[in-house]
Amino acid sequence: MVVLKEGSRPPWVGLGAAVWVLTAAGNGYTFPLYSPALKSVLGFNQQQLTILGVANDIGENVGILPGIACNKFPPWAILLVGVCTSFLGYGVVWLAVSRTVQSLPYWVLWLALCIATNSNAWLGTAVLVTNMRNFPLSRGTVAGILKGYVGLSAAVFTEVYTMVLNGSPSSLLLLLALGIPTIGLVMMYFIRPCTPASGEDSAEHCHFLFTQGASLCLAIYLLTTTILKDLLSLSNTVSYILIAVMVILLMAPLAIPLKMTLFPSNRKKPGQPAEQSESNQADPLLGSSSSTTYLGSFYEPEDISDVDLLLAVGEGAVKKKRKPRRGEDFKFREAVVKADFWLLWVVYFLGVGSGVTVLNNLAQIGVSLGVNDATVLLSLFSFCNFLGRLGAGTVSEHFLRSKAIPRTLWMAVTQIIMIITFLLYASALSGTLYTATALLGICYGVQFGIMIPTASELFGLKHFGIIINFMQLGNPVGAVLFSSLLASQVYDSEAAKQLGSSCMGPSCFRLTFLVLAGVCGLGTILSIILTIRIRPVYQMLYAGGSFRQPQSSGH
Repeated sequence: MVVLKEGSRPPWVGLGAAVWVLTAAGNGYTFPLYSPALKSVLGFNQQQLTILGVANDIGENVGILPGIACNKFPPWAILLVGVCTSFLGYGVVWLAVSRTVQSLPYWVLWLALCIATNSNAWLGTAVLVTNMRNFPLSRGTVAGILKGYVGLSAAVFTEVYTMVLNGSPSSLLLLLALGIPTIGLVMMYFIRPCTPASGEDSAEHCHFLFTQGASLCLAIYLLTTTILKDLLSLSNTVSYILIAVMVILLMAPLAIPLKMTLFPSNRKKPGQPAEQSESNQADPLLGSSSSTTYLGSFYEPEDISDVDLLLAVGEGAVKKKRKPRRGEDFKFREAVVKADFWLLWVVYFLGVGSGVTVLNNLAQIGVSLGVNDATVLLSLFSFCNFLGRLGAGTVSEHFLRSKAIPRTLWMAVTQIIMIITFLLYASALSGTLYTATALLGICYGVQFGIMIPTASELFGLKHFGIIINFMQLGNPVGAVLFSSLLASQVYDSEAAKQLGSSCMGPSCFRLTFLVLAGVCGLGTILSIILTIRIRPVYQMLYAGGSFRQPQSSGH
């Protein structure tokens, strides 16, 4: 564990750098852009293509190794692994699609996609764990912002794909093989543990609002320019200008540390001694520094300053001699035997598993319903996915602090909406494709934006990396069950009835959508049960609107 000195750089530098890393770490969403090339150039059928999509999801979400490593190695080392896996994996896929290497075995491509998208797990874990610990009092907001940029990455890559790369799948894969490692190497210096934000700075709320506003402006800009590109014939010069504006918007969060450097604020309150200006505002989070709480081998129990204790919480270093209760730091083996752990996992699995099935087959869904270009659909999904992730963090944080309502209630609400969405898809009524895609994007994003802070609040930040990555296994498991074993089988069956390799019409995915509606019905019931179970925990944790660490020793 890295021991920080007081006066380390503010965490806003790392948050600004995280935007770039997580935008690159959303490269798994680009699969619909180059999947048609895999099918046409390499001659795959729909089932083979779907299984490659499963490889895409498995690599992206199997993050047990980075989850373990993030407590043993510094963030830059975790990022370096992500850089290498991205270069290696996408490099092999590029060799196949560009036909630089002929006749690569199918299993090699499958493994290469797993390795390529596994870079997302390493990059995302390093960034998310570090920033959650740097902002321990604003977990929902930070998770919403960071996961929001991951959701926007599909639109960012789509913009580059259509405006710079002229819709070339091989050029996109080359960009992924070279561009992602470049971003990781440049930003790894800035992603590091910092003195955790204590909530004392009155400008902190404004900084978060600015970051959220900047990301919203970027999202609207990306959606607008993608639609313009689809409707109008833009010259190369105009396209490059639009991409330059996008880059400037991506750099907007760095304005906060720049402003803090040029115009530093004095947080010392009038008439308050300097040694107390670090304030007791962090106390609701930290609770009592009793003899049962200590800071490993770095500090003595009876001589802990508020800043040192806050640092320890941000680092996840607070240890307790008794068994933890919900809201405290759990080891993975302690969390995995809890009913709430598995309820949260299953609810998340049902929500994202059904959503990723549509995402993996978005291009084919569009073609079957008469939309041959999936770029607008993908950009719309990305924009709404972003709104869901960002909104989930902000809205759940508000109701959590004002009424102590568990975040998981919003998972129930959005899964009800997903039922309606899948029924819209199944109906294939004129004009509903884009509406259903937008609704699904929002609801899909909410699942991410809620699960992450909920896991940290129930089971703590110390082993957050491995816990959150185990939770995210729900995504590839859902892809295997609902996409590979259900959607592809239904599609190929309907294509066989039409005596062709491709399927046209609503029947191609109708049965799949009806099953997914039932899946979300089950997810709604379980999320309501989970919300009822953890409501007392949240009333305890957020009594008076501030996070309070439990002090009783009950289990």
